[in-house]
Amino acid sequence: MHAKAVRLTATGGPEVIAWADIDLPAPAAGEVLVEHTAVGLNMIDTYHRGGLYPIPIPGGLGVEAAGRVVAVGDGVSAFSAGDRVATFGPELGAYATARIYPEGALFKLPHAISDATAAAAILKGFTVEFLVERCAQVQPGWPVLVHAAAGGVGLMLVQWLKHIGATVIGTVSTPEKAEIARTAGADHVIDYSREDVGPRVRELTGGAGVRVAFDGVGKDTWEASLDSTARRGLIVSYGNASGPVSGVALGTLSQKGSVFVTRPTLYHYYADPAERAAGSARVWDMIASGAVAVTIGQTYPLAEVAQAHRDLEARKTTGSTVLMP
Repeated sequence: MHAKAVRLTATGGPEVIAWADIDLPAPAAGEVLVEHTAVGLNMIDTYHRGGLYPIPIPGGLGVEAAGRVVAVGDGVSAFSAGDRVATFGPELGAYATARIYPEGALFKLPHAISDATAAAAILKGFTVEFLVERCAQVQPGWPVLVHAAAGGVGLMLVQWLKHIGATVIGTVSTPEKAEIARTAGADHVIDYSREDVGPRVRELTGGAGVRVAFDGVGKDTWEASLDSTARRGLIVSYGNASGPVSGVALGTLSQKGSVFVTRPTLYHYYADPAERAAGSARVWDMIASGAVAVTIGQTYPLAEVAQAHRDLEARKTTGSTVLMP
């Protein structure tokens, strides 16, 4: 099968993204050939492209996609030709019109979940599920902080947290994004371009701070997360949109109130087959029931993925971005 795919020969800015024509063979034993119908865009893609997270060079790019099974190799029992499937990696190469996957990298899509929704939500939705329910174990009534509350993960976090009964404080960079976060259900929204996050969070929580701070921004919001978190609270640092957090002095965690910090990875929470099945079922149910609405803020032709990277890194996007082959 003929396909087009991104092949990186170097890491760097969006200009290093290049396309190649490839011919895919029939899938081998344990493999599945999938024709993509929608591809997801995520901040982790920019980390891979830029070299923050080292990847094999030359190699592919992208981790999230949805599509239809074209053929299966010997021994594949979970999928058949025509099945609708999605993946969130960890193998790179989703920026392609078609691709061969190991059977274990795919999830079958329920009828209620469209291909575009799956490509927009599988990595972000699975991330939110494990962050809220298994990592932070948020309880009803807890005050929590969500940085970048109008982003793809942020919007899902706000909705999920509200559904389970938390009090959500979101941070954003513009009045327009503040309105998006409020519409998603945030109880309070802080425009960090206009006011200091830490003091405002303390004011909103009667001086106590939040039980959990969800921080996917990284370097630029680390101090604000420390200043916002309650005594014996938890900072979940799950991303590096502004650069990685480094040089953390453990004594600071004590001074801020015996604060806990974790830097979790999605794939560590979706490695066990039973956890994969339970986590994915929970995500699809939350979306299908309407508890979490997937906001596709913008779409791009897959061929224009370099521009999509520029816009994502410039914080010009809202919600999720879908790339259409």
